[in-house]
Amino acid sequence: MTKAEIATEIAKTTGIDKAAVVTVIEQFMTVVKDSLAHGENVYLRGFGSFIIKQRAQKTARNITKNTTLIVPAHNIPAFKPADVFKNEVAK
Repeated sequence: MTKAEIATEIAKTTGIDKAAVVTVIEQFMTVVKDSLAHGENVYLRGFGSFIIKQRAQKTARNITKNTTLIVPAHNIPAFKPADVFKNEVAK
C-alpha cells in the first residue's frame, strides 16, 4: 500500500479532503524523522515504536581487492510493533 492509497482510504472513511490527509501524513513522517534524528524515540501506544538502534563498529572485507576496512559505529532507525499490532497481523 502506498502513501497515496493510505491517504485515499483515510479520506474515504473520515470524509476529510484527500489533500489535507496527505499533508497530515507527510507532517507525521517529518515529525518522526526529526525526532529520531535528535535521538528521541517515538512511541505510539497500540501500534508500535520507532526507535534508534546502535550498531557497533565492525570490520568488513572487500573480497575483490582482498582488503579490510572499518565500518564505524552508527545509529539506524527501526520499528518495533506493539503486541496488539503483532496479534492482529497474526490472525
